[in-house]
Amino acid sequence: MGKTVGGGKVSRKARGPAPDRREDADPVLGRLRQAEADAGPAGGASTHQARSKSAGAAAPRAPKRGAAAGSQQAKAASARRHKAGDDKAGATPSGHARVPTARDHQQEPGEQGRTAPSHGDDAPMDADPGRRHRAAAPQASARRRAAARPDEPPPLPSKVALKQFLAEAGGRVTKSTIARAFGLTADQRQALRVLMREIAAEGGSAPAGKRGIIHPTRLPEIAPVEVTGTDPDGDPIARPLQWQGEGRPPVIYMRPEPKGQPALTAGERVLARLKAIGPGKYEGRTFKRIGGAAPARILGVYEEGRIIPTDRRQKGIWQVAPADANGAKAGEIVLAEPLPSTRHFGPKPARITEILGMMGEPRSVSLVCIHAHGIPDVFPAEAVQQAEKARGVTVRGRTDLRDTPLVTIDGEDARDFDDAVFAEPDGSGWRVLVAIADVAHYVTSGDHLDREAWARGNSVYFPDRVVPMLPEALSNGWCSLRPEEDRGCLFVEMRFDEHGRKHAHEFGRGIMRSAARLTYEQVQEHHDSGTDPAALNPGHVGRLYGAFRALLAAREKRGTLDLDMPERRVMLNDKGQVTAIVPRSRLDAHRLIEEFMVAANVCAAEELERLNQPCMYRVHDRPSDQKLEGLRQFLATFDITLPQGDRLHPRDFARVLEKVKGTPHDRLVNEAVLRGQSQAAYAPDNLGHFGLALTRYAHFTSPIRRYADLLVHRALIRGLKLGKDGLHEEEAARFPDTAEHITSTERRAAAAERDAVDRYLAAFMAQRVGESFEARISGVTRFGLFVTLEENGASGIVPLGSLPDDRWDLDEATQSLAGRRTRLIFRLGDAVEARLAEATPRTGGMVFHLMQGLPSRRPSRPAPKGHQHGRRR
Repeated sequence: MGKTVGGGKVSRKARGPAPDRREDADPVLGRLRQAEADAGPAGGASTHQARSKSAGAAAPRAPKRGAAAGSQQAKAASARRHKAGDDKAGATPSGHARVPTARDHQQEPGEQGRTAPSHGDDAPMDADPGRRHRAAAPQASARRRAAARPDEPPPLPSKVALKQFLAEAGGRVTKSTIARAFGLTADQRQALRVLMREIAAEGGSAPAGKRGIIHPTRLPEIAPVEVTGTDPDGDPIARPLQWQGEGRPPVIYMRPEPKGQPALTAGERVLARLKAIGPGKYEGRTFKRIGGAAPARILGVYEEGRIIPTDRRQKGIWQVAPADANGAKAGEIVLAEPLPSTRHFGPKPARITEILGMMGEPRSVSLVCIHAHGIPDVFPAEAVQQAEKARGVTVRGRTDLRDTPLVTIDGEDARDFDDAVFAEPDGSGWRVLVAIADVAHYVTSGDHLDREAWARGNSVYFPDRVVPMLPEALSNGWCSLRPEEDRGCLFVEMRFDEHGRKHAHEFGRGIMRSAARLTYEQVQEHHDSGTDPAALNPGHVGRLYGAFRALLAAREKRGTLDLDMPERRVMLNDKGQVTAIVPRSRLDAHRLIEEFMVAANVCAAEELERLNQPCMYRVHDRPSDQKLEGLRQFLATFDITLPQGDRLHPRDFARVLEKVKGTPHDRLVNEAVLRGQSQAAYAPDNLGHFGLALTRYAHFTSPIRRYADLLVHRALIRGLKLGKDGLHEEEAARFPDTAEHITSTERRAAAAERDAVDRYLAAFMAQRVGESFEARISGVTRFGLFVTLEENGASGIVPLGSLPDDRWDLDEATQSLAGRRTRLIFRLGDAVEARLAEATPRTGGMVFHLMQGLPSRRPSRPAPKGHQHGRRR
């Protein structure tokens, strides 16, 4: 059974779930702990102390009166014990030692290397019959060790075996611990040290103390952490400062501070003792405060001399003196800096440095998200001037594609068009042409535009605005493939057979003229009705779909991960107010463009490998063992299984999604499978793309909004000798750092976009506080539940205190909360009725209360929908 909570609070005895004790029965860990105990300093000290007393007792003393007879009896008993000891030790009548057994090598801690205790210089050897035997004991022990030592040392463990050992150990291990566990000799210590360094360099281990290491997905027993906020019960939550594992860092639930000590506040850093309480969860106790704390800047809403943060995770409030208000008015969004203070309680002082606008005005939500996530939104003057000086390209040195009826297909609200497509039959197969805007012609390595594009990494899209990677003169001007205007491009011509298998491709640099700007909805409508836009020849759309169906057949045969996760689209009016939240449509027209772009991206990676040029790969690793285990436990509640990790293929996930398609758990399982995947990233080394089931993949098709694509363009230009504006050698040398940087900017943009949608949803739902909605439980935690509305995908928390008064047991395996007295059970994926209790547009947070378990408001009200379980025995 997991943890027990009650009365809206977690009981002190059941702060978190009981630690998993299965590891105590693990044979590897048991050997590891026994080895540490055998070599521990405490054992050696106690043995040494006991032997010292024995030596003192053996020193000659003056005989007492009447002790002669007793002395003779003692000598006889000693002789008998000596003979018995010889027999047990393996002595034979002939004086030869028998072959030693494993029991002979069991010594007390610290025994090896010690000499026999002294009996004093004036004690004759014959006076103690056992002395000769004890004096020879070290030599006999050495002979036994030599006989038991193997002729050849055992092999070093492989990297896989060592990583598995770290994962099973569950905590900090040292070089000596590993050597004992694998039976390595002293001569192998240097090779083991090299192996440990290689694993650390590959991210397979993390440092733990001066000489210890730990598995990267685990935290050491003592580690520095930073408090990020509080849970709904008011207890502090922290994150590790040093996290090298995959995915999000674990959550650390800090214990309350001792009586008389100030409570932990957001941003404070402490050295904490940690104890695992579940997957990705730790309990922490403060060992030492190390300060840290105040943020570099504060973003919030100014109200009555205080700044209320816009980040829902930050619970602190900042006090602003009238002299530090900088003319701010109530309700305005402000940026501030903290002021020095010795306060431990109450609001801390701050000074307002910038006023951003009024909360609630149009575009205020995206403004908050831009500053909250540190997204650059103002271009340097030098970059703007360089973009405004840009001019069109000429046909010289380029392939002329202006007679090919390439078309752009984008969303209705798109303003930059960076890709155009064309398809026609090629024998029994298809010829497909994908043309991409030639951004490398305008943004060259090291110039003002390039430095700013690198810093931004990508464009960021909000419901009411776009923060572009390039200035508007390029992103919406010379680099946008507008219809009936000449534009420079890089293109790839691909040839496929009737089954969608590619058998040839060719890259080039050209000049093109888009024949039409189409939307997804228009293309789908023309395809369904069998017509074509007025600007295109008859059959144009049909040929695009013919090539698409061939590529789709190849994709399905390849077996890819195709998650059905409808995106939410925020509809705004002219005043910036939310009018509706609707799911984005997913038409065959969307998939058509996706298949064409994927094919072009694969060709780019293959071409750069053929040319021996650096490539910025788009990599997606298979799910980690930890994530797979959590996903397996979740799917087991639906009687669904997954193969083992070494045999896992994307089509296995496709089968899972097919089983739940059309069921009430469809969306929930899709979300769980998505959370179970590794995050895609950029890297100069190829790891393949697990989700697309591709051995090599790169981004080539969106250089206007992604810096990675621009690097791929430059590498192709250099490798194919298509111009002087290709990749520079210094730029190629920085690929590892650039990959890490643009991966982080991409994740920053995704977080900001989700944050904006959540805030718009909260603003929209604020008008419906008090209404009830159909929802499903999308999360089960120690402090309550999370629900997602069926109507528009809005999510929020159901605090534990809002549930019926009871003692609630959390079961991590089944993801459920069970009430002891009410016998209500709330499971992940359950359909529930949720009433909106609170919606805060400032932070994007929403609070719901469940109707299950509440007293009936009308006599005719049906029974609660919550599951019932039997009475406890």
